[in-house]
Amino acid sequence: MIQRLLIANRGEIAVRIALTAQRLGIHTVAVYSDTDARAMHVAMADEAVRIGPDAAAESYLNIEAVVAAARATRVDAIHPGYGFLSENADFADACDAAGIRLVGPSADAMRAMGDKAASKYLMSRAEVPLVPGYHGADQEPELLAEKAAEIGYPALIKASAGGGGRGMRIVEDADDFDEALAAAKREASGAFGDDRVLIEKYLTTPRHIEVQVFGDDHGNIVHLFERDCSLQRRYQKLIEEAPAPGMTEVRRAEIGAAAVAAARAIGYSGAGTIEFIVDASEEGANGPFYFMEMNTRLQVEHPVTEFITGLDMVEWQLRIANGQPLPLAQDDIALSGHAIEGRLYAEDPARDFLPSPGHVVAFDAPEPTAATRIDTGVRSGDDIAVSYDPMIAKVIAHGADRDSAIAALDRLLSELVCAGPTTNQAFLRRAVTHPAFVSGDLDTGFIARHIADLVPPRVGLPRDVLSAVTACLLAVRGEAAAARAASQGEVNSPWAATDGWRANIDSGETLRFQDGETNITVQLARDAAGWSLMRTDQVPIDVTHGAGGWSVHVSGNSFLAVAGGEQIRLERVVEVEEAFARAGDSGGLNAPMPGKVVRVMATEGDRVTRGQTLLVLEAMKMEHAITAPGDGTVAAVFFAAGDQVSEGAELLQLEAMGD
Repeated sequence: MIQRLLIANRGEIAVRIALTAQRLGIHTVAVYSDTDARAMHVAMADEAVRIGPDAAAESYLNIEAVVAAARATRVDAIHPGYGFLSENADFADACDAAGIRLVGPSADAMRAMGDKAASKYLMSRAEVPLVPGYHGADQEPELLAEKAAEIGYPALIKASAGGGGRGMRIVEDADDFDEALAAAKREASGAFGDDRVLIEKYLTTPRHIEVQVFGDDHGNIVHLFERDCSLQRRYQKLIEEAPAPGMTEVRRAEIGAAAVAAARAIGYSGAGTIEFIVDASEEGANGPFYFMEMNTRLQVEHPVTEFITGLDMVEWQLRIANGQPLPLAQDDIALSGHAIEGRLYAEDPARDFLPSPGHVVAFDAPEPTAATRIDTGVRSGDDIAVSYDPMIAKVIAHGADRDSAIAALDRLLSELVCAGPTTNQAFLRRAVTHPAFVSGDLDTGFIARHIADLVPPRVGLPRDVLSAVTACLLAVRGEAAAARAASQGEVNSPWAATDGWRANIDSGETLRFQDGETNITVQLARDAAGWSLMRTDQVPIDVTHGAGGWSVHVSGNSFLAVAGGEQIRLERVVEVEEAFARAGDSGGLNAPMPGKVVRVMATEGDRVTRGQTLLVLEAMKMEHAITAPGDGTVAAVFFAAGDQVSEGAELLQLEAMGD
């Protein structure tokens, strides 16, 4: 029996696995890289072991380090989660050699399904439907071009050894084939060390529908119904739901039976997912379906299946790893209601979903209920590391039917607060409430087709943002003044007041903010009736984004206004004297984003002038100059060229002129 379990992963999936293991009385061991030393999954485990530096190749993908950690902590089994080593047959072999049970399938099963061409050959023998195509070993460009012509255009070139959209090209006609093939092979070779490809007919209106399967060591195999994962960007899923909208019971039984046949063809044991592509051009979810691939692991989207079946899939995995038979037979597994999941990412939909790692100033998730949950490995104060996947959380809701599940998910997304990095939270709300989505008009082109609705441009500031930010600023000032006075024993002094009063501004004060590249100016005044605020710029009010109830979170001079999934970041433009005063006797210059120091142009003791560039950061291939807020002297430089820094890290310290 498994009594001690090492979880070879990080983030929300490591937390998710630990919760079930601990409920079952299993001692949990976390592993971590240097970046994750204080991560949530480390804090909640019973013990934790460092396995290497930040780079995944030297930590979470380091088979020797993971197995050594397992030996050192005397565990009975390793759960790999998903990603990293979860489908690595060499890792499965290493676990077997160490006498440690891997919670997952055998190395042979991983190898059988890890090669797309080989897996399609196995599926054809098991009479599982395949997309018309060529999956042979002969990779001569001329032959591949001939096969594409036979299949007919548009055709799809896919890397044989990988997934995630890498090594994949859509070819519209024969004239483009050679160039697309060369590009796909280069990308496949770089990503997987294997440039083999297969050629398939490209479906113009595809639905991505997958079936959850489980097998045990006693020859039993069942399916836990299907999930629709058609809403994707760059071939990566964003929204998943179960069951598939519009699928009939007849088709559900057919696709489930095909999935079981696929798993049985390789004697599968453990949790797995058979992925199908459905031609939805005429019959939607009930159109012809074809095998794509098998994921020999737990999927990111497994919570929607748990909601509609009432089962704990991690518990099933652990019981199977213990050698037990499947807890239920196929006829005992019932489908109840509808569930939907949105993946909350640190990414910017307005910039083609580019990752947006950074510091999480505030993360406040509603308490889970019988119909809602948020799976995350993030807390307030954590950083979304540049080294790993930018997923922050999975937001999941269940309802008696699809409409109620959508409404519950939208409500959950509106209540969740994630302030700091740019996220896709508002995008997810727009996607699940879009009329086409609600009506079930889905395919993998949904996001591209409706992008103008899903990512509307923001012109100006939403109503009430400035008043909320200004009120927060006054409160911060009041608290700071009270703290200074209290520390100096001046409790009855006007400096201790928390009402926002400041000397010399009753007749008016100008506040300046930046909204991206837009300058915003506010005139602040106070009289007997209280504070008044007047805009002196020409920035319009945007009525399409956000609606009242803004909560404001502060990080340095950044004011993050959050409401209903929207986030507006205003950067306070601080006068030179105040910039130094807020930092005490000296002025601290902090990193506005995580990145790499590429140049340092100042040394301790240098006299500098306002606006002078002192250091240059690089993040996501863009450079950001750190400049002096005023004339002064460099008191300290904390980083050198080549150093990696986190958002908010103090880079340099200045002493103001005259100090």
